[in-house]
Amino acid sequence: MMQILENIRTYFVKKPERETLVRFSDHDKREDYSKRILQRLGIEVEQYSIINVHKIGIEVPGRYVFEELMKWDENSSYWPNGIARIKRISGELEDIEIYLFGLERLLPIGPFKGFSIPPLFCLKKLRFNQSPHTSDVDNARSLLYTCEGGYPIGIFSLYVRSSIAGQNEIEKTQLFSMVAFNFYGKKKWYYTYFINYIWEAIHNRVTANILNRLKFLFEEKFLRAIGESRPGVENRNKNYRWM
Repeated sequence: MMQILENIRTYFVKKPERETLVRFSDHDKREDYSKRILQRLGIEVEQYSIINVHKIGIEVPGRYVFEELMKWDENSSYWPNGIARIKRISGELEDIEIYLFGLERLLPIGPFKGFSIPPLFCLKKLRFNQSPHTSDVDNARSLLYTCEGGYPIGIFSLYVRSSIAGQNEIEKTQLFSMVAFNFYGKKKWYYTYFINYIWEAIHNRVTANILNRLKFLFEEKFLRAIGESRPGVENRNKNYRWM
């Protein structure tokens, strides 16, 4: 119960230190941005009516960020596992189920196994890009899943690339969290506006807090690994082996 309450405070109630939602001045710019991202991931753009994108800069090399993301599981302290617990099927990152409060069965008593509870989300690997393509100038890596369950059918992706100075990106690495929906095949679903409103209130707040916490934890862990601390302490090791 304490973990659930702490998750509510940390991810749902707390205002994120940095806003991460990528905003657009008009619908056309949003649609163009969405199409370019989906095409980069190799997804058919006409399947999805909405793409939600969050982004945060992390002051550690991209390879390090990606390798930490590959460890995502029920022990990851940047994810609200008290509310939405991760379960790796067969211990693999390629097949993930997420359960509300970690409950997989209801009323298990003695030899009676109880009733199965469906997962909130079922994430299945579509494509992992663990090494940048030779043509990539931004060292891009990504995890790409189909996403079913509590959310309408769509895709979920974590995308890591080097920062681009021309886009005023300061930190070494940019991490994107992206979700695309097609509302169960109905691109112009009647309740789209209502769903978007709920999304703005909940999904964006939680995602922003996850990325902010992930940024803090990854930077802290990396600095400890190279024998450095937060700003104010002289850098004792600039020969980073992570690229």
